Amino acid sequence: MCPVRLTMPESDYPDIREVHLFAEMAEDSFEALMRGAYVQNFPPQIELITEGEPSDFLHVLLTGSVDLVSSWNGRETSMATVRPISTFILAATIRDAPYLMSARTLEKSRIALIPSQDVRAVFADDHVFARAIVTELAQCYRSVIKSQKDLKLRTSRERLANYLLRQQRRAGGAAGFDLEFEKRRLASVLGMTPENLSRAFKGLGAYGVAVDGTRITIEDQQDLERFAKSDPLIDDHTT
Repeated sequence: MCPVRLTMPESDYPDIREVHLFAEMAEDSFEALMRGAYVQNFPPQIELITEGEPSDFLHVLLTGSVDLVSSWNGRETSMATVRPISTFILAATIRDAPYLMSARTLEKSRIALIPSQDVRAVFADDHVFARAIVTELAQCYRSVIKSQKDLKLRTSRERLANYLLRQQRRAGGAAGFDLEFEKRRLASVLGMTPENLSRAFKGLGAYGVAVDGTRITIEDQQDLERFAKSDPLIDDHTT
């Protein structure tokens, strides 16, 4: 099934304008970006960009979700999940450098593609847009540092415990909630093998975590929180 390419409809402009990157830039600068942009509808499991290839477009995810992955020596790992409405991969676009990650759709997704050369041209002329890009890249850098701290300072059980608490908050705070994706991919995101993830889930049973497939129930909230020792300098990606 081939993706459907469409010119950028003006009805999408308000959604894109809501993204922090584009919110305060000059109207003529925004229109310059939109003139060369277009929208494509992609089915699930379509590779959008390939690690190592030139960064021809800045992608804006309008609906759906995208998995950012990287591979080496026959191994592959999930780096992050992109959700609407947000951009990826900005750093490669600004530096005119190869992509450091690949990206594939996790579900049916609608994505705006803005030519990278247009983004760089407006970046050079629109100071408000340039500041927004610097802010976005700084936030991305801080997120990478937090992920590294999570990976290097915590055991597998501690990483899983904190992930479950973050997922619980995203799901509305109820004791029972579903994992956002299957366990093999979760293991990759948390830097574990599937076997290690299974052992980590079993270990968290002593702290009130019950597992039924992808359904999680936290039966002792306080005990799990005491074990996890959540830290906003690691777990709060808004700071």
